[in-house]
Amino acid sequence: MTVPENTVVRLCAQGMQAEAEGRDARARELFLQAWEAAEDDYDACVAAHYLARHQPTPQETLRWNQECLNRADKVGDDRVRGFYASLHGNMARAHRDLGQIEQAREHFESAAEHLDDVPDGPHRQWLRYRIAAGLRATARSAPQQHEDPVRGLLATLCARADLEALTLLLPPYMGSLGTPEDEERVTMALRMLHAERRLPDEEQAALSHAIKVRH
Repeated sequence: MTVPENTVVRLCAQGMQAEAEGRDARARELFLQAWEAAEDDYDACVAAHYLARHQPTPQETLRWNQECLNRADKVGDDRVRGFYASLHGNMARAHRDLGQIEQAREHFESAAEHLDDVPDGPHRQWLRYRIAAGLRATARSAPQQHEDPVRGLLATLCARADLEALTLLLPPYMGSLGTPEDEERVTMALRMLHAERRLPDEEQAALSHAIKVRH
């Protein structure tokens, strides 16, 4: 395995390995060493990102996430372009943990705007799911989650492990950022499942209701 030449990258890689092994105290120590070794804003951005994950209070977590975002802004080039969806997502969750819902919502929206800058792959898809969940949780005027007929239908399908139906509905629902295109994908999945008429009568009726309220 090639050892990274950049000291900060090497220390952060060691810290991530310690995290994976459940040695959180050692991970924090390595990330702090990376922060102290940073020679420019890019290095500091990387180190602050990892340090934010090992803070004792929500306030300190927010402080380090803000430091990370500030350093990325100072770098200001393509090296950090793909970072912003994650950085704003981290800021959003930190604000939400502090009960600052409006600020959290703003950062989730910024994260969604930057998602296309993240390379395709599992990391981007996971970010999409996390951002979408944050947008739903901080929605300003949407119905409460327990009133969402699609969510209720998904809970029923999960309870009886209908994997085929879940495979169809879950990806567009969990990944919807609320855009018209994303919401149309959810509606299309509902319609496709409805057309098969394979669900029990009660669920079929719930499916019809979910389609109706989306118009």
